[in-house]
Amino acid sequence: MTRETWATQIGFILAAVGSAVGLGNIWRFPWITAENGGSAFLIVYLGIVFAVGVPGLLGEFVIGRRAKRNPVGAMRELSGSRAWEFVGGFSVITAVVLLSFYSVVGGWILRYLVASPTGAYFGAPGAFYESISFGTTGAVGFGLLFLVLTALIVFAGIRKGIEMATKVMMPAIVILLIAFAIWAFFQPNAAEGYDFYLGADWTYLSENFLSILPAAAGQALFTLSVGAGTMITYASYLGEDRSLPFDGSAIAVLNTFVGVLAGLVVFPLLFSFAPEMAAQSGPGALFIGIAGAFANLPPVAGFEIGALVATLFFGVVALAALSSSISMLEIPVSFLVDEFGVERSTATGGLLVFVSAIMAVNALRPAVFGFIAGTLVDLMLTAGILAFLLFVGWVLGRDAATEFAKGASDFGKSLATPWLFAAGVVLPLFLVFTLLTGIFGALSLTGSVETWMTLLLSVVIGLVAFVGLRRPTSVL
Repeated sequence: MTRETWATQIGFILAAVGSAVGLGNIWRFPWITAENGGSAFLIVYLGIVFAVGVPGLLGEFVIGRRAKRNPVGAMRELSGSRAWEFVGGFSVITAVVLLSFYSVVGGWILRYLVASPTGAYFGAPGAFYESISFGTTGAVGFGLLFLVLTALIVFAGIRKGIEMATKVMMPAIVILLIAFAIWAFFQPNAAEGYDFYLGADWTYLSENFLSILPAAAGQALFTLSVGAGTMITYASYLGEDRSLPFDGSAIAVLNTFVGVLAGLVVFPLLFSFAPEMAAQSGPGALFIGIAGAFANLPPVAGFEIGALVATLFFGVVALAALSSSISMLEIPVSFLVDEFGVERSTATGGLLVFVSAIMAVNALRPAVFGFIAGTLVDLMLTAGILAFLLFVGWVLGRDAATEFAKGASDFGKSLATPWLFAAGVVLPLFLVFTLLTGIFGALSLTGSVETWMTLLLSVVIGLVAFVGLRRPTSVL
């Protein structure tokens, strides 16, 4: 079976950015940011994006392009051991888990998009959200519709499906978000939104750093689409003439730009039209708050401008959601195609049925949804990128640096050794600490004793991992 490749470099970059720029930036980012102190969270988040996310992104690129297979096949073939299949399998499971809750929110977006032209939710935004979010057949039905749209794009393949779709979606998303950010700037309480979002709150940060850290790490990995094998899968369709450092940097910068831009839209509107929702956490904050903003727009020449703006906004969000969901579905699809020779159409259809069943549970059980969309996803993505980086540094080792340098400029090639050291030594220690902090936080174990215990365990686990994985070609 001939394996597809990307038709153009810009097609790959836009597809990868599309995977990263989705509901993670527009829906989950404001929710998690508000829950963790606004600007304090933003500081930690941006630091992790560039210090951890970019090297992790490049790690997945190296694995994917070198193996030219899905995460399971890549880990097995590059290691020469079937034991690493379990790490690849974990990433496939992570992708399915992500898509199972993501499609629920995608269904909400479609529901709001359909209701926006008539302003059906303007009168009672909170009541409308409660009526469509959880526990109804409508929530399941629209979630299924979102999954069907996702499957149709993936079914069409890499060039005619994913690449073609993201070439249209990404420019549209950026242009419309810029327009909304300009409009939001002129709203009555925009300054308060900017202060909450951009004003450095160092006091809150110092007092709550350990609780912010795992959430910021999870959000950074979620928005960059690393930790679930997405970038391994996408990079497996790359040619060896592409510069991984350039592509990875471009993707990170574009993704962060769109993420910050989304915040410049959401927070000014929340503080201007729904201040009671601005500092609230939870998955409904964006929907209720933004709906209130549109409802408060006055008519222009007798025309309900709010309905038009709402339709455009939720159209943008729907495009962003689809650009990410197709990457999530492509991971298990590529696994079935590569490992079992299943036709793409059969793999896509079978996974549509399987994911739909899990999605229905999320749509009907808000407690399950909340746990998966928050704590579980953060932990799974952190564990995933930790395993990938250990693999890069201690199993591939110098071979990873060689792959990193292929197609790169002289400057890019000079970064190979420092990157390998960071990926194999520095970042795994940080990620172990972050992962343990998140687990202890989920178990409500906090305090100075737990902090020191986390540090000690991080060092011990790191040393055991390094010694156990060390090979002649390893980073050290």
